[in-house]
Amino acid sequence: QVQLVESGGGLVQAGGSLRLSCAASGGTFSRYDMGWFRQAPGKEREFVARISRGGHSTYDIEYADFVKGRFIIDRDNAENAVYLQMNSLKPEDTAVYYCRRTDDKIYWGKGTLVTVSS
Repeated sequence: QVQLVESGGGLVQAGGSLRLSCAASGGTFSRYDMGWFRQAPGKEREFVARISRGGHSTYDIEYADFVKGRFIIDRDNAENAVYLQMNSLKPEDTAVYYCRRTDDKIYWGKGTLVTVSS
């Protein structure tokens, strides 16, 4: 059974950093594109970042414009995990962050809450 479990959320001040982790089980992790989405209070879920299947220098990485230069997505296939390093956090980054696995089907984690205070 495919499971995605996010962790690392919490409360930080504006300008601070958090590192989110997503631990995956089921399937062969290295075969799947992975991504992060978020949903802020009163808003729809939105794309944050993605990292493709592959290895070494072959990853295809994409970021939403509002996180470019601040967030870094990475993966460790040996640990079946994908990470989101979030720097220079802003109050508008406050949201529940969801891990996503994509192949011919989409799987979601249950989310981890990030709250950025002013």
